[in-house]
Amino acid sequence: MIIGAARMQHLFRRIAGINVDKNDLKRVSDLISDKLHDLLLMAERAAAANGRDVITEADLPLTAGFQRSLQAFRDLEEEIELRPVLERMATYPPLDRTLSAEVEAMLPDLAGALLLIIANSLKILDPEVENPLPEHWDRLELLLELTL
Repeated sequence: MIIGAARMQHLFRRIAGINVDKNDLKRVSDLISDKLHDLLLMAERAAAANGRDVITEADLPLTAGFQRSLQAFRDLEEEIELRPVLERMATYPPLDRTLSAEVEAMLPDLAGALLLIIANSLKILDPEVENPLPEHWDRLELLLELTL
């Protein structure tokens, strides 16, 4: 998992007042990993288009909303470890470009921003949700596929 179970449960409660159970944790971890990988793939394309072998922060396709979520996660002063994020990213096909040290250092905060986006999106999809049901997760996945 990209973020430990207890940590992820704590963050969901803190961010959106949502309780996630053990069945939800793998799904959330997979969503975060997949969307983080998607961001890196798009960043790789930008670096290639600019003739660089290294992916820099400027290559990351971070919308204004994503940047606000990134800052909101940083403002929580919660930390996610880099090692599990790197280990999870290593399970995907390797990128053709190298991550800059700056981008690599950002990976935990990017994962945290994605967790924040997921938690807040669940609340937007159903303001009353406290314990997400499978249909909540299904709608969220569809939304993320359209937007990230």
